[in-house]
Amino acid sequence: MHAMTQSNPPSTPNRHAALIARACRRIEAAEQPPSLDDLAQDAGLSPFHFHRVFKAATGLTPKAYATAHRANAVRASLARGKASVTDAIFDAGFNANSRFYEQADAMLGMKPAQYRAGGADARIAFAIGQCSLGAILVARSARGVCAISLGDDPDALLGELQDRFPRAELIGGDAGFERLVAQVVGLIEQPNIGHELPLDIRGTAFQQRVWQALRQIPAGETASYAQIAQRIGSPKSVRAVAGACAANTLAVAIPCHRVVRSDGALSGYRWGVERKRELLSREHADR
Repeated sequence: MHAMTQSNPPSTPNRHAALIARACRRIEAAEQPPSLDDLAQDAGLSPFHFHRVFKAATGLTPKAYATAHRANAVRASLARGKASVTDAIFDAGFNANSRFYEQADAMLGMKPAQYRAGGADARIAFAIGQCSLGAILVARSARGVCAISLGDDPDALLGELQDRFPRAELIGGDAGFERLVAQVVGLIEQPNIGHELPLDIRGTAFQQRVWQALRQIPAGETASYAQIAQRIGSPKSVRAVAGACAANTLAVAIPCHRVVRSDGALSGYRWGVERKRELLSREHADR
């Protein structure tokens, strides 16, 4: 007589990951973000327990994930240029213009109408590097971070940035900006966060964590490892923070002299447009 075999029940982390993935899909599909109580009830957990599990899995609160999803929807709608700013705001689930405009700089890095117009008159610095989810591009205007993109191909990320802001002046970020991005990416690279979640959910959460960390550092300033450790509520973790940053040094993949506007015109270059033109000419001659 053969003994009956029983399938092993899913482990707690896997079960929680499935619950959180379902909650994220519900947030994404809802016209208005579901309440914490509703999400918790759907997951079969208490609100306190659900909130803790959600943040452990994504690095974000349910509210922050909902905000990230709505912000992505606004950016995508404005980038298409087919909807009015007001329509884009309401279609993304913001129930009041005033609430969105209070956060516009943090979400768009520029005025909504300027974003919709392809970054008209904006000067945008960017850096491209690598993270656990592939290539990452971070771009910042004078008003704030305006893009954080993830993908397999750095050139494609740059092409997307040019397509999104065809009327902006794109320039490669200076060494200080590159170090800042490397520091932030290194800080939030925690392999245990989101490992079991679908890649797109991990990507949305990762982008938002980068966005939040960069927003906390004023433009033109950097932060020490000790300051970052203090900010994340772990002042004794200076060495751990330094190690995380060192392990994720940003290697800029695209030489900034190759950045041109999408119409082919030479945009700005911090060492002069003529030098940029000469560099491009030499590269072309070497082909």
